[in-house]
Amino acid sequence: MPERPADLPEIERQRLHDASQRVRESTLAFLNDPTRNGQAEQQAIFDTHLIMLDDPDLWEMVEQGLCQDRLPAERAWMAAVDFHANRLESLPDEYLKARAVDVRDIGARVLRQLLGLPDVTLADITEPVLLLAEDLLPSDTMTLDPTKLLGFCTCQGGPLSHAAILSRALGLPAIVGVGGALRAVPGGALALVNGATGDVIIDPDPATVADYRRLHDVQAEQERLARVHAHDSAQTVDGVRVEIVANIGSVEEARLALDQGAEGVGLLRTEFLYMSDQQVPSEPVQVEGYRAILEVLAMRPVTIRTLDIGGDKCPAYLSLGQEANPFLGWRAIRVCLDQPDFFKVQLRALWRAALGHNVRIMFPMIAVPEEFRRAKALLDEARQELVAEGVEVAERVQVGMMVEIPSAVVLAEAFAREVDFFSIGTNDLTQYTFAADRTNAKVSALADSCHPAIFRQIEPVVRAAHANGIWVGVCGELAGDLEAIPVLLGLGVGELSMAPGRIPAAKHTIRRWSMASSQAIARRVLQLESSTEARHAVRYAQVASAVESPVTPNSGKGLA
Repeated sequence: MPERPADLPEIERQRLHDASQRVRESTLAFLNDPTRNGQAEQQAIFDTHLIMLDDPDLWEMVEQGLCQDRLPAERAWMAAVDFHANRLESLPDEYLKARAVDVRDIGARVLRQLLGLPDVTLADITEPVLLLAEDLLPSDTMTLDPTKLLGFCTCQGGPLSHAAILSRALGLPAIVGVGGALRAVPGGALALVNGATGDVIIDPDPATVADYRRLHDVQAEQERLARVHAHDSAQTVDGVRVEIVANIGSVEEARLALDQGAEGVGLLRTEFLYMSDQQVPSEPVQVEGYRAILEVLAMRPVTIRTLDIGGDKCPAYLSLGQEANPFLGWRAIRVCLDQPDFFKVQLRALWRAALGHNVRIMFPMIAVPEEFRRAKALLDEARQELVAEGVEVAERVQVGMMVEIPSAVVLAEAFAREVDFFSIGTNDLTQYTFAADRTNAKVSALADSCHPAIFRQIEPVVRAAHANGIWVGVCGELAGDLEAIPVLLGLGVGELSMAPGRIPAAKHTIRRWSMASSQAIARRVLQLESSTEARHAVRYAQVASAVESPVTPNSGKGLA
């Protein structure tokens, strides 16, 4: 075996630097392209790609591969990329899991540069098309003229995949995660995509095409009005105001949320500070990370969720171990309560960052009142320590909990006497209600939160909250579901927190309902037995009240 040259690490390091620099330059060129203005969600993804290219943990691992293991640049780079992507994919939070695609995408782009391979391009698309693909990565869209895209379907992906994000950014219909059936569709076939129902119609007859064109025109006008009034408050026809806020996990998403009309943040995921480090982020690092986001939001309300991490794997420094049923196991608040010193690092940082801002703190995955009391005691203890040290902290913050376990629903009255607010996490509540892993495609049919079984749990939580003078919001996917919104209003939910791109349409929907009609449809839905019946009931109520029905996106929007 030939001996490797002594200067191999330096040679490979330079090759990798040059390759990553070329990727950086092409990404900046995309971001600075004036024809891309207004596509804030897509640009936020590529802003994240630039941050990934500078990730010190990623480069530290690359350096280890180059110097200690004396690997060529390609192997050292992909080993580090795979490690970081695998770690994200192991997290229980769906948003963070979806970001693994971004890590692999930026990794593949640099690898192509190292190998001298051309970038993937869709520049040859010169006329309007419906794009069918195995999956759609961020870099796939860099050369795509958005004016030539009518909509798309992918075999893979989910509601937080780049394909779904792109559909919201461009206002295009999309259906993701269809499976292998798409592979049998020949290129050049005539097709219709219904983002409302999830239907893909191949070779439709002329009458169906005409119906779709009429529906398309109606929705186009509705979306235009929603965009025009995105920054107006959300009030029902009879003047009841609903707070519309955003789910975010970065500074970039905070800016995007404001651009889309968010009145604050209903869910700030703090996992972003933990997911890329190889050690627990220090108190100063956390303070800086939270403050950066809070500065963007100014004095708007920001609800910060304490660390919600766990599942089958986690960062090595947490030592969670393997579990047979990770989503029912040692995760979220359970990890934090069992490691109070670890938890208090975050709680101290939150108290410090909250100074001068409108911060609310909530604990995830609370099952019994004792858990909330212990978490609240640690929060109070953290503040007392800081005050004793002479550190400036917020005078007070609202302290609440997520309602995402059925036991919390059953015990809502007891919890309501101790918390400042409830935030209902419908994603996990649905998963636990139906005993259906929401990451398992085989049971995905049970994952529709717009089910009477979920609304019947929201109703007593809201009732207990109002009886005890506290407010209640919803921060799961259901909050941005246009067909669920009237039911949530009718049940008395006062805050809806959703992906930023859904905010204009959500506000527009609220303005077309009265509280009386919302309460009526809520009563009706509570008596039904399936999500299909619930959705049909909302649609019928809209038509019956002579309100033009908005088209609800499956993962994107509308019709093509």
